[in-house]
Amino acid sequence: MDWSNTTWWWIAVGMLVAAELVTGTFYLLMLAIGTAAGGLASYAGFSFTGQLLSAALIGGGAVVAWHLYRRRQPAAAPAAANHDMNLDIGGHVHVTAWAPDGSARVSYRGAGWDARHAGAGQPAPGDFVIVRVDGNQLVLERSPV
Repeated sequence: MDWSNTTWWWIAVGMLVAAELVTGTFYLLMLAIGTAAGGLASYAGFSFTGQLLSAALIGGGAVVAWHLYRRRQPAAAPAAANHDMNLDIGGHVHVTAWAPDGSARVSYRGAGWDARHAGAGQPAPGDFVIVRVDGNQLVLERSPV
């Protein structure tokens, strides 16, 4: 069986996509796009040098574009304060009394939770928002509403 350059390019695309799925490295997907460009160039009849240039320019350009896009995005919040990781962030609780050490016991989602105030000083009882979860302790700030 005699395989053409196009077939080898598409095998390389499949291997890069499989590697991306295993590792979760999105940059490999950008390289797979470049490799697909090399396969399309081969199918269009470009010389092997033209195929390599197409793959390098498209794949390299995609990697650079993705890198620049990611660099412009804001940094993700730490896991303890990230609403995407913990759906309790942003939840509302009512504190009836604070202990002198800045801790309180609150009812949230039908259970009792230990809580502490995120700010300085002694907070007053009232409505608070969960800004972070440290283990099994809610960290609260005064509700803006």
